[in-house]
Amino acid sequence: MLNIANPQIKLLEKLCNAMSVSGDEGEVRRIVLEEVKPYADEIKVDALGSVLVRKKGAGKKPLRVLIDAHMDEVGFMIVHDDGEGFYQFKTIGGIDERHLVGKQVIVGKDHTPGVLGARPIHLTTASERSHPVDVESMRIDLGIDGKAKVGDRATFATKFRRVGPSIMSKSIDDRIGVAILIELLKNAPKHIELCLAFSVQEEIGLRGAKVAGYYFEPDLAIAVDSTPARDLPDYSGAENYTYNTRLGFGPAIYPAHAPVISDPRLVKFLQDVGDKHKIPYQLRQPGGGGTDAGTIQQARAGVPVVSVSVPHRYTHSPVSISRVDDWKNTLNLLHSALKEMTPALLKR
Repeated sequence: MLNIANPQIKLLEKLCNAMSVSGDEGEVRRIVLEEVKPYADEIKVDALGSVLVRKKGAGKKPLRVLIDAHMDEVGFMIVHDDGEGFYQFKTIGGIDERHLVGKQVIVGKDHTPGVLGARPIHLTTASERSHPVDVESMRIDLGIDGKAKVGDRATFATKFRRVGPSIMSKSIDDRIGVAILIELLKNAPKHIELCLAFSVQEEIGLRGAKVAGYYFEPDLAIAVDSTPARDLPDYSGAENYTYNTRLGFGPAIYPAHAPVISDPRLVKFLQDVGDKHKIPYQLRQPGGGGTDAGTIQQARAGVPVVSVSVPHRYTHSPVSISRVDDWKNTLNLLHSALKEMTPALLKR
């Protein structure tokens, strides 16, 4: 079994602290290229900016398995300079505007510090306070000397922290998946052809993964992501039947989600592997959100797909929380599955 130790924690910290808002994933791409270079047989950066990695398998025609994780995160784009350090912006990806006012951000390649500003509560009417502040009336405030240009990306300034059994950071979705793919490459089984897609622009339409699916033409694919856990206590006393996933219960296997129904052979196979190796797992309840599996499935003549995710709380907010054990168990479920995959899996 693989473990999560200090080197893996440090790598995830580096990935999470990088800024790679959709369409400008260069910071994470550079980290990925540096990490995969010693282990890959083929590395390609495609036209959209995804990193496509191949580790050749032994034998005449090994099973070709694509594992995908997206490099991008939600954030903001500067769209107008209002002068005196104030900048209009648009959100990129699904961000809840209720989280925004007063949050610290970093802007541009220099990570210039700023704050998401709006009128203070003292100067608003009761009517205005009854609903969230809309993005159009907010500004990114970089101070009088702060400089940015139209097109610069921005994201939350939250730094990665390890807190006991948990990790807290921005962009756990999906830097934790990126870290898992790197570890799988370092420990790749020899009997399969392992294809890895570190994809771009997932948060705005699963775009990079679509290109990766066409490029690799895999026999099967697994999308590795970070999924919302709706497991907060219900103080009304009612049982929570809509938890989606829960922290501490292991990797979440998707029977279905918004854009795709997973291949039942792959769902059953992952469950069997988890049971055999006593790796805890959970089945993600259907609900909102989706993964890159939705577009990989439709590549060329079609691809059998399944999604596996690490649960986290507070999706697309300034800080999310995950459990280190869920990360470790997700890595080990996938690693064990890769070791046991054969072409017979698709003949069931």
